Amino acid sequence: MLTIRGISKGFSGVQALQDVSFDVRGGSVHALCGENGAGKSTLLKVLSGVHRPDQGSLEIDGKRCDFRSAIDALDGGVAVIYQELNLIPDMSIAENVWLGHYSRKGPFVDFKELERKTRESLQKVGLDVHPSTKLGSLSLAQKQMVEIAKALTRNAKVIAFDEPTSSLSSREVDTLFGLIAELKSRGMAILYVSHRMDEVTHLCDACTVLRDGRHVETFATMDGVNAGTIVNRMVGRDLVAPRTEDEQEFGADVLSLNSITGPGLKEPISLSVRAGEIVGIFGLIGAGRTELLKAVYLGSEGEVGIEGQNIPRKGAASSIKSGLVLCPEDRKHEGIVPMMSVAENLNLSIRRTLAKFGIWLASNEERKNAEDFRDRLRIKTASLQTPISNLSGGNQQKVILARWLSERIRVVLLDEPTRGIDVGSKAEIYGIVRDLARKGIAVLFVSSELPEVLALSDRVFVMCEGRVTGSMKTSEATEAKLLALALPKGAGA
Repeated sequence: MLTIRGISKGFSGVQALQDVSFDVRGGSVHALCGENGAGKSTLLKVLSGVHRPDQGSLEIDGKRCDFRSAIDALDGGVAVIYQELNLIPDMSIAENVWLGHYSRKGPFVDFKELERKTRESLQKVGLDVHPSTKLGSLSLAQKQMVEIAKALTRNAKVIAFDEPTSSLSSREVDTLFGLIAELKSRGMAILYVSHRMDEVTHLCDACTVLRDGRHVETFATMDGVNAGTIVNRMVGRDLVAPRTEDEQEFGADVLSLNSITGPGLKEPISLSVRAGEIVGIFGLIGAGRTELLKAVYLGSEGEVGIEGQNIPRKGAASSIKSGLVLCPEDRKHEGIVPMMSVAENLNLSIRRTLAKFGIWLASNEERKNAEDFRDRLRIKTASLQTPISNLSGGNQQKVILARWLSERIRVVLLDEPTRGIDVGSKAEIYGIVRDLARKGIAVLFVSSELPEVLALSDRVFVMCEGRVTGSMKTSEATEAKLLALALPKGAGA
């Protein structure tokens, strides 16, 4: 159904793709795997008409295609469901689904016909919502279903999913997988990009691995292919998951939370993190984990103490000056300034102390600071002047961490620090977090991934429906124990 032949694409001297070729069969789910920066996103943008390849060709159902825009790709039978969804929140579902090709009565939009056709499209994806509903009021999973419905209205033959489960609950993931199975049964070719190896090995029928913009290997069948095999091809080496050290000695309490309350928290929360300790917060989506970190960082009811002294609760700037910083889950909207360079993003906070007389930018000092952290954290970028939006998710996360490492910090809050990041970059970020702890910094982090919580934390708190339901040392924790605490009462096994 999809033939990719010799695709190459470069940007300002950086070769993102080099002679990539593989086929995707109709009626199959084909995984596309690789570390951040391997070229997956660039290939999806070539497929969707956002970028034109420098060399190579695409064929859809045996017909050669030359997509010059996203509209060309949609008309040619290709739809890409990106991790960051491309929908308009202030418009209705119907307006989003049929954007660009509305039903008309003469010069006017025929809204009645628009809603009728939208209702049919939503039924195909199992979404029972009125077509006039504002898109912004939907959950992330429902928005994904709208994107898929939109693709089906264009009679897509190839649908590519980019990290579709990164922010979905387990129930929403089951719904999505059921829909993918239905699309597969209709003979569509599904290209599936994910860093979650369990999804790749259980959901997909074939797998292509990219590394540094080049095709490494295509597994025509998943028989005998396991996560270790794929990871080895992705990074060129075996990765060993980091292990916590049992009975590690920690210092005195650095972070103390006393009766923290705020939106999304049903009960006041109190906990502490010692010097050099990494404390994980596990819970299902909607448990209140992100809300807790934001309440601590941005200010709310309750007391936050650092090294025995209560700090002012006047917002982010006040927290940063007190040595408490946050790496947010939503890097794109809350962690980076997309139109600014890597160096500018990295130096964003430290500028107030580097600036001469508090007025003029210290260009030399900023350049040295950016170069130092680029080398220390192995940030992959063509130049420090490259817009940060051009970097992979893992490298953007490293820039955010470098921004705070430039500061004199005592506490770092990490919200889903490896969301949408490949296994190789995950291992590097785990190493950075462990280095912070070794320097006596207190780390409080949120993660939806149980293996990550068990691998990285020294102690775990579990949240459910806005409450802390339990805590334990990681040496005593198991996946079963943590899940039992994370599930609402009566949810069953």
